[in-house]
Amino acid sequence: MDVTTIGGFLLGLISLAGGFLMEGGHLSALFQLSAAIIVFGGTIGATVISFSLKEILTVPKLLRIAFFSKQPDAAETIEMMVGFAEEARKEGLLHLEVRLNEVEDPFIRKGIQLVVDGTDPEVVKNILETEIYNAGERHRVGSAIFETAGGYAPTMGIIGTVMGLVHVLGSMEDPEQLAPAIAVAFMATLYGVGSANILWLPLSAKLNNLSEKELLIRELAMEGIISLQAGYNPVLIRERLTAYLVPSSREDDQGGEEEEI
Repeated sequence: MDVTTIGGFLLGLISLAGGFLMEGGHLSALFQLSAAIIVFGGTIGATVISFSLKEILTVPKLLRIAFFSKQPDAAETIEMMVGFAEEARKEGLLHLEVRLNEVEDPFIRKGIQLVVDGTDPEVVKNILETEIYNAGERHRVGSAIFETAGGYAPTMGIIGTVMGLVHVLGSMEDPEQLAPAIAVAFMATLYGVGSANILWLPLSAKLNNLSEKELLIRELAMEGIISLQAGYNPVLIRERLTAYLVPSSREDDQGGEEEEI
């Protein structure tokens, strides 16, 4: 479970509701079924129109990734590649085939398999670069779904508010009911703007962040696989791969941390 995603979502909801209550509002006033149907139904409908069925069906998986995914660990990948390099120097590249079943990442497993099979280094690099590009495109579409919903939601909120005001202005026989009715109409705008900035757009940003980290690790792994095939020393491979990390994450030869500039 990703604590930051769930915690941030709850903090946003609590902050908005808490501020409303501090101003003397009543929590029950925030729940308007008709406004919710207009905003969320309209947002989802418009978003579905914007993408193919196959892409829309990935939404449950994308939500699981956003709320429950484990952050990718570049250090683990570096240690894995260095370990493979050490084994290859002692036993030869063919020995790595017995370790393939232990590799969970399909990208790394494919790369090592290509190396073990004696594939030309340039071909290995091209295949892995294509894998990285395709993964980036899939991730882009996933985050775009929520970004699109975040764009439609405020507009749907305005539409809901206008529809509510049309109804209110068409029933002005009782002036005492005018102000409460207008307040209810504006709940649609609140739902639209609130859902865009607490749910849809943050989810899109989260998926983009996870994508960037995953693609960086894949580039790191590709560099490790290419270096492994070239027969580089494990120490040199570690140095090459460590260069992909931010300075604050690197350890120097004395076990300390480099100063980040």
